Amino acid sequence: MKEVRIIGLLITDRIKEAGLTQKALTKYAHVIKSRLGFHEVTEDVCSRVGVIILQLAGNPEDCGKLESELAQIRGLEVQRMIFGL
Repeated sequence: MKEVRIIGLLITDRIKEAGLTQKALTKYAHVIKSRLGFHEVTEDVCSRVGVIILQLAGNPEDCGKLESELAQIRGLEVQRMIFGL
């Protein structure tokens, strides 16, 4: 059965957690089909909270490893959506 797998990441401190998060995303770049990241930015403030949405494709085992590795990062909340096709 084919599926569309989406992983949502809430980063509570972008400055502190960006390095570990980027390292995991780079390690599993081969399963990331699309990546969208955003945070609030104004002339006065750049928010420390950010959200990343990933569409994953490829080996489900590698997708699971990525999700597990991200879940181990302190200050990062991981949510998953899987749509069967």
